[in-house]
Amino acid sequence: MIERGMRQTILVAGGAGFVGSHLCEKLLLEGHRVLCLDSLLTGTMANVAPLVGHPDFQFIRQDVSKPFHVAEEITRVYNLACAASPPLYQADPVHTMMTNVVGTEALLRLAAMKGARLLQASTSEVYGDPECHPQDEAYFGHVNCTGVRACYDEGKRAAETLCFDYRRAGRADVRVARIFNTYGPRMRPDDGRIVSNMIVQALAGAEMTVYGDGTQTRSFCFVSDLVEGLVALMEVEPAPETPVNLGNPEEFTINEIARIIHAALPGRSRIVHLDGLEDDPRRRRPDIARARELLGWVPRVMLAEGMPRTIRWFAEEAAPGAAPDRLAAGRGA
Repeated sequence: MIERGMRQTILVAGGAGFVGSHLCEKLLLEGHRVLCLDSLLTGTMANVAPLVGHPDFQFIRQDVSKPFHVAEEITRVYNLACAASPPLYQADPVHTMMTNVVGTEALLRLAAMKGARLLQASTSEVYGDPECHPQDEAYFGHVNCTGVRACYDEGKRAAETLCFDYRRAGRADVRVARIFNTYGPRMRPDDGRIVSNMIVQALAGAEMTVYGDGTQTRSFCFVSDLVEGLVALMEVEPAPETPVNLGNPEEFTINEIARIIHAALPGRSRIVHLDGLEDDPRRRRPDIARARELLGWVPRVMLAEGMPRTIRWFAEEAAPGAAPDRLAAGRGA
C-alpha cells in the first residue's frame, strides 16, 4: 500500500481535458509523476502546454477505447476519459458508449495488472431526470435508456457496474465519483455547456440562448473544488463502498445563471428562449453528506466568486478567437 504523501506515478486518462488538465497540474505540484493520456478528441494540448517540458510530466496520445500499453509502473489511475457535454458526446454516440465501457474496462485491467488504485469519474447524469431532490447516492435514477443522452448516461452507469464488479471480485481498488456540473477556466468555448455557452455568446454580442422556460435548475461546482474532491476520494481509506457525489449544492435556475452572466457583461447581448431539449433534467442538486462525512470535503468557491473568474478567463484567453455563429449553436447541459 502506498502511504499518503509519498511520490507516486499517476495516470490521468483524459488529462488534456478541462478537469483533467487541472488535476494533472495539482498532482505535479504535489510532487508526483504524471502520465497524461488523451486522444485529443475533446481535450487540447493548450490545456497542458504549461506542463510540457516538466521532468515529471509525459503526454501520451491515446484513445482508451483502442488497445494500448503503458510500460511504466503506476500506482494511481484517474479515468476522466470521455466527452462531458451533450453536443460533444452526441456527436459520435457509439464512440461515447465505447469510451465509457470498453475504455473503462481497459483501464480497470491496467490497474489490476499494475496493482494500482483507480478512480472512475462518473456523473450526475446517472440520475437522469430525477424524481427525488436533492439526489443522494442511494437513488437509482430515472434515465431514458434509448434517448439521445443515453450514450453518456447509460455508458457511465455501465462503467460504474464494471468498477464495482472488479471491486467485488477483488481485482482492483476502485472509487467512483459522481460529478455534478463543473465550470471554470479551460472549458472549451464550443463545448455547449450552459456556463461556457452563455459567457461566450455574451462576449461575442450574440443572443444568450436558454432552452425551455429556464426554470430547470443546476448546481455548479468550481473546478478547483472538484479536483480537491477527486484527490480526497482517491486517497481516503478505506475505499467507500458506494459512489460519492461531488458537486456544489448551491442551486440556481437557468434563468438566474443567464441573468448573472448578463449583468456581468451588460449591454453585450440579450437573453432568448428556444425550444427545450430532449431528456433535459428539470432539477439537479447534489446531496453531499457522504463526501462531507467520508472525505471532509465541501466546496469553497461559490458562484459569486467563481463566475467572475471564469468570465475573466474567457474574455482574456478563449473567446477572442471563437466564432460567434458556431458558439451560438451550442446546447447546454
